Amino acid sequence: MNAQAVLRYASCLRFVLLLCGVSAASAYAEQLSPPQQVIQQTSNQLQSSLQKPEYKEDFRKATELVERIIDPHVDFERVSMLVLGKYWKTATPDQRERFKKEFRTLLVRTYTTAFTEYSNWNIRYLPMQESTESGKVMVRTEVLQEGAQPIAVNYRMVQTGGEWKVYDVLIEGISLLQNYRTSFTNQVAQTGLEPLIKDLVQRNANAFKEPLAHKES
Repeated sequence: MNAQAVLRYASCLRFVLLLCGVSAASAYAEQLSPPQQVIQQTSNQLQSSLQKPEYKEDFRKATELVERIIDPHVDFERVSMLVLGKYWKTATPDQRERFKKEFRTLLVRTYTTAFTEYSNWNIRYLPMQESTESGKVMVRTEVLQEGAQPIAVNYRMVQTGGEWKVYDVLIEGISLLQNYRTSFTNQVAQTGLEPLIKDLVQRNANAFKEPLAHKES
């Protein structure tokens, strides 16, 4: 997938990648499974906090908040490893840490932009198809907005240390992890891992210099 396609995909994510949309009613939340509750509770925190003026007007501050909220609920180590694929094994420990840091920042920026720009969404949780006893589940949801068709947003989650964490998001069947993996591994194959890391560093640095309304992932 070329760079323009990746940017178009990232732009699409901005209004649907809510790390789960606006909160469900508390009575309904009690009926959700533990993995669903993680998604629902995280979205509550993000949605209620990021609509405050101090976060809508300060992208860096908003990003720091998002990172604090989602950090316990996203398996960034697993995501980074899966995104780099075979190149994770050949990367040095230093390269792994730097890639994970920059890719984490890229994802957090995407979530932050989504929440600060879009707030009038609701989420519908669909029945779970897997048993939580397996240690891996797919949390299936639909993001709803008045006058628009529901958008399928599903979350692959894994149980780590007794906690459920997200490691992939699928929007209308398209995997965020696989999309980045295709883009990044193609780039590494052509130019190497170090240039990819430097590119992510530059993109993240530039993002904090731009007005919030013009953010690009």
